[in-house]
Amino acid sequence: MATSCAQKNIQGHPCFGGNHHKNGRMHLAVAPRCNIKCGYCSRKHDCANENRPGVASRILTPTEAMEKVREVMASELLGPIIKVIGIAGPGDPLANQETFDTFGMIGDEFPHLIKCMSTNGLLLPEKVDLLNELNLCSLTVTVNALDPVIGASIYSFINYHGKRYSGVEAAEILIANQLEGIRMAVGYGMTVKVNTVFIPGVNDGQIPLLARKIKGLGAAVMNVMPIIPQADFSHIAPPDPKQMEEIRTVNEKIIGQMKHCQHCRADAVGLIGQKMEFARVGCEIKR
Repeated sequence: MATSCAQKNIQGHPCFGGNHHKNGRMHLAVAPRCNIKCGYCSRKHDCANENRPGVASRILTPTEAMEKVREVMASELLGPIIKVIGIAGPGDPLANQETFDTFGMIGDEFPHLIKCMSTNGLLLPEKVDLLNELNLCSLTVTVNALDPVIGASIYSFINYHGKRYSGVEAAEILIANQLEGIRMAVGYGMTVKVNTVFIPGVNDGQIPLLARKIKGLGAAVMNVMPIIPQADFSHIAPPDPKQMEEIRTVNEKIIGQMKHCQHCRADAVGLIGQKMEFARVGCEIKR
């Protein structure tokens, strides 16, 4: 397998060891469609003051996204700090052709910027070759369970190759594709981070097992994220700081842990944790 990313330096990426107090990222919300239903996911609301995955004030076309990138890179304030262009939704990037079109345009016009993507991994084994051709060198995959029975309690369904699957069958397909996709991405020399949503009482026991598994597959870092209570899991209390520290301490003995995650929006711009002004002011319900 080719390793075109193996020699490429992702130095400066704020999620992979770069100084996140000085180096920023720009997320482009060009991917509206999703192919799975996570129990903790809700994209119905948008508030200018909230940070959570899956939220964007508006969807951009690839052309509009490029206009935004040019504007940001020309800014005296933001241009010097932006090191990464990422696509993280608000749906799953691999389920949207716009993702690939946008990355192609970014590579042509801003080849020095690190291209980064976040995915649920369902389509990763069949799309990773194309990602490699686009010179995507940093990748995040959200994996929440190894046991399909537990996975079935987290995911309502998946849409895969024109068919809807649910229950354990859906989780089996998703988990197998996530793990194979990570293996293939690492084989291409991509730097892989795995996000895991910590859902107390649901996947507690899975997290150390996941740490060992992804370390064996070659992932570089793990990001354990506390659940945001909403949607099907609105009744679940998020883990407190002590619980988060305990599970990260255990995992640190297995694989490096990212501890500065801020649940970035799909249209985030600037430094991680930085308050920014979004395209729309105030809170609204998306129709």
